[in-house]
Amino acid sequence: MSPSAPAPAAPAATSPTAAAAAPPPPPPPPPPPPCGCCLICAAGEGDSCGRKEDPPCGDSLDCRYPMGKRFAKGVCQCKLSAQVCGSDGRTYDNICQLKAVSRKALQHGLPAVAQVQKGACESGHLQSSSPRYKFNFIADVVEKIAPAVVHIELFLRHPLFGRNVPLSSGSGFIMSDSGLIVTNAHVVSSTNAISGRQQLKVQLQNGDTYEATIKDIDKKSDIATIKIHPKKKLPVLLLGHSADLRPGEFVVAIGSPFALQNTVTTGIVSTAQRDGKELGLRDSDMDYIQTDAIINYGNSGGPLVNLDGEVIGINTLKVTAGISFAIPSDRITQFLTESQDKQSKDGKKRFIGIRMLTITPALVEELKHTNADFPDVRSGIYVHEVVPNSPSHRGGIQDGDIIVKVNGRPLMTSSDLQEAVMNESPLLLEVRRGNDDLLFNIEPEVVM
Repeated sequence: MSPSAPAPAAPAATSPTAAAAAPPPPPPPPPPPPCGCCLICAAGEGDSCGRKEDPPCGDSLDCRYPMGKRFAKGVCQCKLSAQVCGSDGRTYDNICQLKAVSRKALQHGLPAVAQVQKGACESGHLQSSSPRYKFNFIADVVEKIAPAVVHIELFLRHPLFGRNVPLSSGSGFIMSDSGLIVTNAHVVSSTNAISGRQQLKVQLQNGDTYEATIKDIDKKSDIATIKIHPKKKLPVLLLGHSADLRPGEFVVAIGSPFALQNTVTTGIVSTAQRDGKELGLRDSDMDYIQTDAIINYGNSGGPLVNLDGEVIGINTLKVTAGISFAIPSDRITQFLTESQDKQSKDGKKRFIGIRMLTITPALVEELKHTNADFPDVRSGIYVHEVVPNSPSHRGGIQDGDIIVKVNGRPLMTSSDLQEAVMNESPLLLEVRRGNDDLLFNIEPEVVM
C-alpha cells in the first residue's frame, strides 16, 4: 500500500470536501449563540475550554466536547436539563430550546414565547408547589386588606395667609362601601391654637382624594368615624373578635407612616389585655392589645388584622421599638353601636328652610326661557323658595340662588344637601347668584 494511502482518511472526519465522498457522520448539534441561551447569562458562555491554556467555565456552565473527546477543544455551554413550560402551552426540554423557538417565532412575525413556569405544562402552576406561594400568608393578608386602607390628613386654612397648614396625618380603614371610615380621634382633631376652618382629606389606595366630615368622635377612647362621598362602592374591612385573640398570634399592621401608602409591619400578639392605666393613661377604662409589630407616626388609625384579614384593633400607640398598642376591635364595635343608637335617639329632623329642585339640563333650559341671564350650570340645587325666618333666610340665601357646593363638596342632587343638613353643622354653602359666587354659613335648626 502506498505510504500516501492513509492521507485521504484523515480529512474524511474533518474536511467537508472529503466527507462528500464518504458516508456522512451524524451532524453535531449547532452551538448556542454566545451569551443568549442560559437562564442566567454566565460569563464565558461560548468561550473555548478543555485545553491547558483555556480558563475554566463559569458558574452554571459545562465544557462540552465534540464527539465526546475530552482534552480536545470544547465550548462552555449551559447546564440545562430541567423542563420548562412556554407561554404557547408547550413543554420544552430546557430554556435554550424555548428561546430558540421564540427567536424563530419573532423572525416570522409571531409573538415571542416566554417561560411561564418551571417543569412541564401539565404539572400545574408554580403556585401549587412553590414555597413562595404556599407559605407567604402575610402577603395574602396584605393583598386582601390593602385596598380598604386610607391615608388621612388634617389641614387648617390659615386666616391670614390663606394657605393650608398641615396639622396631623394618619391612617384609617373603610367600614362601609358608602364611605364610612374608622380611625383614631387624635388623627382627625387638633388642639392647635391657630383659628381657622379645619379640613379633612382622605386618599384611597387608587389615589382618589375626597374631603371628609367627622361623623362621631370619642376622644377618651381615641376612636372616631369620618364620612366621605365616593363616586362608586368601596372595598371594606370586617371587624373580628378581639376577645378571641391568643398571645403569640400573628398580626399585620398597615398604614401610611410619613405619607407612605400601605406600609406593612408584622408581629405577634404579646397580650390582648394590657390595662391602659399601666401605660400611664389615668382616665382609661380600656384593655389594649400589645404587639411587637412596629407602629410609627402615621400608622395611627390604621387596622391591626389577623391572618383571616379581620380587623382586631386600631393601631394607636408606640412606646418603644417592639412595644406597640392597639385599641381592641370589640371596643370599636361598642363605639359603633353606641354611635348608631345616639343618632337614632337624636334623629330629630333638621332643616335650613328652602324649597329646592335638582339642577338638570331640562330645568336650566326652562329657567333660561324666563330669565335670559340665568347662569350656565351643570349641577347644583336651585332654590325655588326661601322660608321666611328660617336659617337660610337669616343667613342670606335668596329665591333663585343656586347652591353648587356644601362644605367644599359639589352638590349633584337634592339628597346630597339633605344628607348634609341631617349630619353636618354648620354648613358652608357656595352659592351662584347671577355671575357671582358667594359663601354663606348656615346653621341647621332642629324640628321639635
